[in-house]
Amino acid sequence: MAADAPTVVAVSRAAGHAFSKQVATDGIVLVAGLGVEGDAHCGETVKHRSRVAVDPAQPNLRQVHLLHTELLEELAARGFAVASGDLGENILTRGLDLLGLGAGTRLEIGGAEIELTGLRNPCAQIERFQTGLLAAVLDRAADGALIRKCGVMGVVVRGGPVRAGDAIIVTPPVGAHRPLAPV
Repeated sequence: MAADAPTVVAVSRAAGHAFSKQVATDGIVLVAGLGVEGDAHCGETVKHRSRVAVDPAQPNLRQVHLLHTELLEELAARGFAVASGDLGENILTRGLDLLGLGAGTRLEIGGAEIELTGLRNPCAQIERFQTGLLAAVLDRAADGALIRKCGVMGVVVRGGPVRAGDAIIVTPPVGAHRPLAPV
């Protein structure tokens, strides 16, 4: 595998609704249509508490949270101590511009396949985790548009195991590029 090939750095899960997740050294199992086995956000309908309060029957477009390790490195350079799993991600990647991928992009990882549904919308919990961190995971484009840097969300199309070190194969969707929007 080439040194710059997209790979999984770490995988995490949490059975309870905690902000951070524990690194799973034995890997995680993705379940088609549900998410990460044993994770609090696994299910056909939305599991994020704020979204359940609005409409508990809405589909779960946030079954898997992917984050790029390059963000953790950027945050470290700015004085923040953020480790794998700290921001609640299930899969930490390297060498992949997650934020630049389009809606409907498919990622084959280990024995599983994920379809990207949108961006993670950073919330106040990030600020409670570390003061100043919410502002650090947001940016502005030249035109003033808000840039959310806290990863992407997806649904599990094909279940299977995912472990640190797994390669990531990217398949763009057919048709025009549709930028990811918050889900």
